[in-house]
Amino acid sequence: MAVQQNKKSHSKKCMRRSHDRVAKPTVIYCSCGAPTKPHSVCPSCGKYDGRQVEPVAADEQ
Repeated sequence: MAVQQNKKSHSKKCMRRSHDRVAKPTVIYCSCGAPTKPHSVCPSCGKYDGRQVEPVAADEQ
């Protein structure tokens, strides 16, 4: 069985555990009220950062 030679420092221990957290689902709400992923275009209205980026289809308006 392996035995550690030196104690892991607090910093190294926390760096190793940095990926062990449970990922929290991140959701932001667009100005139209639809839930959207952060840093992406809103799928329902086509806006990003308050600007119209993608054209909206006529049937969605």
